[in-house]
Amino acid sequence: MGTQPPRAARYGAVALLAALALGAGSACAPGSPKSAQEAAPSPVPPARICTTLVSYWAKESLTGSYWAGLDWEQKGMSNGQYAIHEEAVAAGRAEERTAGLDKALELVDRLVAQRCEEQGGATWSSENWRPPSPAR
Repeated sequence: MGTQPPRAARYGAVALLAALALGAGSACAPGSPKSAQEAAPSPVPPARICTTLVSYWAKESLTGSYWAGLDWEQKGMSNGQYAIHEEAVAAGRAEERTAGLDKALELVDRLVAQRCEEQGGATWSSENWRPPSPAR
């Protein structure tokens, strides 16, 4: 029986990825703006969040990482993002057979960025997705 990280660690990894994708903590950097208005991070376009999230998980699947077995909701993806993920993994596996893993990972990045841009972040397809709250 293999050892698994505690549940909190698994979900913590996903939460950390989401925070990094959203640029959390950027206002705390040395030399950052002083006012709350200036410190509010700029909204990250949905296509960029989609690209970061889906590309990360597709590459995890191709490299066979321990975390690749999480389901799409645990990975924080919408239904549309999951469809992009599945397309990218299939294309990456085909590319890996002919050109190697490095080329497959490059293909995943390009394909995911293109599909996420075409679909405006692919967030519309999940019943449980909510747009980020405006900064207060």
